[in-house]
Amino acid sequence: MSKKDSAELAALAVRAIEDLKGQDIVRLDVRKLTDVTDYLVIATGTSSRHVKSIADNVLEEMRKAGERPIGVEGADAGEWILADFGGVVVHVMGAEPRRFYAIEKLWSELPETR
Repeated sequence: MSKKDSAELAALAVRAIEDLKGQDIVRLDVRKLTDVTDYLVIATGTSSRHVKSIADNVLEEMRKAGERPIGVEGADAGEWILADFGGVVVHVMGAEPRRFYAIEKLWSELPETR
């Protein structure tokens, strides 16, 4: 169980990304859209090395706050690293994958109701 609430964890992730000059940071509140997580934090790195450094900083700052990820994916390639903290899922991506997958657009559009 997380020691901090999801909003605090999302804010901590954003600060960790800002510390390493991550770009185009977006924090989405998806509580009304899914039960899987509360917040998505998405950011862009300028190179695979930058993506890895940003993700490492998020993991380190969360660790310092007593949080451990449920899982981390993509760390080897460095084009798109996902860190799942339960209530917060952090995506750090290179510019091309971010444009191609447009995650924030997928999550910010509510489905039509009939």
